[in-house]
Amino acid sequence: MEQVTRLAGQRAVVIFGMSSCCMCHTVTSLLRDLGANPMMVELDEDPRGKEMEKALVRLIGRNPAVPAVFIGGRLAGCTDKVMSLHLSGKLVPLLRNAGAVWV
Repeated sequence: MEQVTRLAGQRAVVIFGMSSCCMCHTVTSLLRDLGANPMMVELDEDPRGKEMEKALVRLIGRNPAVPAVFIGGRLAGCTDKVMSLHLSGKLVPLLRNAGAVWV
């Protein structure tokens, strides 16, 4: 969990995902379209990926736990939560407060 927390705080937006995950790609595209430049942590390409994935499963409470999106160092959620935030108009203010976008 320490590795996840450390990485999640390195940038305004951090996405933990898998390189072959279409939902990870979708969430990343959405955030980029909104003007954010998320840091991607590809768990399947990281030597500590399995350990981080287990920590994310415990944190989120579901498996698979990717994509796991952190905004401002805090867990925003997986795809469904991020999409819900976007549709309700709450995602951009979160990104703005984290310094990820300036619009």
